[in-house]
Amino acid sequence: MAEENQRSAEHFLELIRKSKRGKFKIYIGMSAGVGKTYRMLLEAHELLKNGIDVQIGFIEPHDRKETIALLEGIPIIPRHSVFYKGKQLDEIDLQAVLNAHPEVVLVDELAHSNVPGSKNEKRWQDVVDILNAGINVISALNIQHIESLNDVVKEITGIEVAERIPDKVLQLADEVVNIDLTADELINRLKAGKIYAPEKVEIALRNFFKSESILQLRELALKEVAGQIERKVESEVPRNLSFKHEKILACISSNEVTSKIVIRKSARLAGYYNAQWYVLYVETPNEDPDKIPLDKQRHLINNFKLATELGAEVIRLKNIKVATAITQIAEEKNITTVCIGKPTLSLIEIILATNIFNQLLKKLSVNNIDLIIMS
Repeated sequence: MAEENQRSAEHFLELIRKSKRGKFKIYIGMSAGVGKTYRMLLEAHELLKNGIDVQIGFIEPHDRKETIALLEGIPIIPRHSVFYKGKQLDEIDLQAVLNAHPEVVLVDELAHSNVPGSKNEKRWQDVVDILNAGINVISALNIQHIESLNDVVKEITGIEVAERIPDKVLQLADEVVNIDLTADELINRLKAGKIYAPEKVEIALRNFFKSESILQLRELALKEVAGQIERKVESEVPRNLSFKHEKILACISSNEVTSKIVIRKSARLAGYYNAQWYVLYVETPNEDPDKIPLDKQRHLINNFKLATELGAEVIRLKNIKVATAITQIAEEKNITTVCIGKPTLSLIEIILATNIFNQLLKKLSVNNIDLIIMS
């Protein structure tokens, strides 16, 4: 009874915290140049017309004439100038935003990394502080900056995006709006000099702005927004009590590459279903810390950190039999889907592992648990 009362009190406190927190709106797009900042500023003008106190915390117009023109008439909170490596850089002045305490503040470039020495390492952390102060925030983000999509974006574009945000930041949003253009419209904007300076256009066309890449990034953006709507429906629309809630278990090993793929793909799956999810690492005698190399131990720790950042609960277990450990946790946590990596085994290892795999399949089948093997 005491435990139940504690849970009830914690739930009520969470509701109070949410009611005091500012509302968060994100404009999302498939790439630079689709018009996210432009739309933010248009909305700011509409809000000002309706008597709402809107101010600019940080806007990056990228020398685009139409965007710069829209800055006129919107109050701007002065930026904080910092000298770093011989250059003067402008950052959002977090304290000035908190002191001004407007009803709504615009904060562009959500995935931006702040200059070392700033209060927060990332701009999204500044936004969280602003929201917690009860200020509403409108921000913008490109699809390639979402952590769990890092591998997919690299495969599509051949470019690894350095600045990324954890998926949990998107889940904080009360509203996510996709700014959509066709591939042809975006490429025409690029060629017309509306995105980058003329000398950069040809390079962009050969890299990020290939038509086939844009189409795939567009699909990712549409899916992301659809997933956000799914989560909102899940949390806000009353459902029949018999509705089945997904719970996902991602199983990893000390293999850096395979484990990272399993973690990121499971995070996407959990996000799509608005599911609680776990990452399980089973330490067998062969994976004893004294037996695996230091670099593998380091990769393992990094993967635990990645899983936590993406919203998973990490479980570490010692067991001689991996299949037994997986089914044990699956039963304890009422798991609906187990995710494992595609095995890279020789023929002999496959023959030896067949019985273990069959045992796992049988145990999962008995409990109506789905198994996904991720390539």
